[in-house]
Amino acid sequence: MGRTAFIFPGQGAQYVGMAKEFYEQFPKCRAVFERASKAAGFSMEKICFEENEKIHETKYTQPALLTACCAILAAVEEAGIHADFTAGLSLGEYCALTAAGTLALEDAVQIVCRRGIYMEEEVPHGEGAMAAVIGKKQIPIEEICEKTEGIVGVANYNCPGQKVISGEIKAVEKAGEKLLAAGASRVVPLQVSGPFHSPLLAGAGEKLRKLLEAYELRKPRLAFVSNVTAEKAEEPEQLKNLLGRQVCSPVRWQQSMEYMMQNGIDTFVEVGPGHTLSNFAKKINRSLRIYNVETVEGLEIVKRELCS
Repeated sequence: MGRTAFIFPGQGAQYVGMAKEFYEQFPKCRAVFERASKAAGFSMEKICFEENEKIHETKYTQPALLTACCAILAAVEEAGIHADFTAGLSLGEYCALTAAGTLALEDAVQIVCRRGIYMEEEVPHGEGAMAAVIGKKQIPIEEICEKTEGIVGVANYNCPGQKVISGEIKAVEKAGEKLLAAGASRVVPLQVSGPFHSPLLAGAGEKLRKLLEAYELRKPRLAFVSNVTAEKAEEPEQLKNLLGRQVCSPVRWQQSMEYMMQNGIDTFVEVGPGHTLSNFAKKINRSLRIYNVETVEGLEIVKRELCS
């Protein structure tokens, strides 16, 4: 029998109505929303379930998405589904650390509320950009970014054929032109509020690292894989340093998935809204067993497949 990992999506997966089905059907999921709302000082139900603009504002998006994922996780755990490893894409790391028992839910909510504000405030609106670079051809993307004037670099290694670049808006545009000339199929500008996972957010990372000193992090009870190193991390001080570095460092998602596979993981359960990580997983290795728990129906499928 293989081993299982829980994986959690990042910012961009959010939508109005996420986790509502779980909220309505599972008391433990409602309790997560109640605890998160109290910790944040605003209603997570309103952000997640009612039509509003705040759901796409980083300072609200991050705690709302965290809450939705953790609520769904409560139903997953109640169903008797367990994992050996856990990881999350960017913001999803906080869900993974909550799943691993490293962070209390209330602490995770408060931290990501501040994280969203730090990230939004660090670079004035309109000065930074991100773009997805898509194509099967092998391109020296790091080298091209390095030789482009201004600040631009790889922000995400998502899966074969898809990376994301981030940095100063003109540098991202120029690098995009060079990458197309070098053989990229498409370079798609992303609708984001800042140049996430670039050196431009170093100041936000420093503020976050200082903030984390006020919180207790415990050793993970599941093996936790860091975005920054694409390896297991477990010492509380190490985790705080990595979470600080993460906002201004590349997300090594493909490498993290490969690390988990090298450690015997052959089943991945994406917990939360959307299917982004499931789609990445299929491109990384088609032989993996991949499940998505976004709906109660999805939960029933996983329960039937993994608990029978």
